[in-house]
Amino acid sequence: MTLTGYLVVAVAVVIASCLQASIGFGMGMLAAPVVAVVDPSLVPGTLIIQAGVLTLLVTVAERQHIDLRGTGWALVGRVPGTVAGALLVAALPPQGLALMLSGVVLLGVVLTCFGWAPQPHRPVLVLAGSASGLLGTATSIGGPPMALVWQGKDAPVLRGTMSGFFLIGSVLSVATLASTGAIGAHTLLTSAVLAPAPVIGYALSRYVNRFMDARRLRWAAIGVSALGAVLLIGEQLV
Repeated sequence: MTLTGYLVVAVAVVIASCLQASIGFGMGMLAAPVVAVVDPSLVPGTLIIQAGVLTLLVTVAERQHIDLRGTGWALVGRVPGTVAGALLVAALPPQGLALMLSGVVLLGVVLTCFGWAPQPHRPVLVLAGSASGLLGTATSIGGPPMALVWQGKDAPVLRGTMSGFFLIGSVLSVATLASTGAIGAHTLLTSAVLAPAPVIGYALSRYVNRFMDARRLRWAAIGVSALGAVLLIGEQLV
């Protein structure tokens, strides 16, 4: 990858990291289409590693606000979803999977706009965690299922809970992808070079967070979910 390519990817990761550190998710949605154009081999591994760096920072900062019970049940579903996603990455073209899951996300967004608000009960959390693990491991975009379930939480709780969930989820995804051969030396080297980008994005988010009240947070989460699904569909169809 050229120096220009690295700079383009780094800027995309900085902006996407700022978004995720503000609303709890969104890094893969904004960065994945850009990274896929510059170097498709970096998706999903490099973005998942960058998300791990970011979520570690947010989890430490918002640790007192994390919903441990909800995170635990979501992770119960994340494990089988992660395994399924890694197996699909290794065995199947991702286009059909990405299109199907993007359609599910868009359906959830439409229903949410008309007042549907799934309650974060145990079965719902497990199901959302499974969908997030499957979609996140296969495409690096795993935020929408959890955002739709946790959309009613206050901003610090949403950021902390989502980050705690994605921190552990990122570790699971990287380990599982590595075991299938989907993460190699190129991915690790590029991830090391890009490591400052999520840190810069996190620093920028500290200013953005001052303007994120509950209403703005909810609609930002819904809007970014829709945008991410549309971008993913567009990426697969081009």
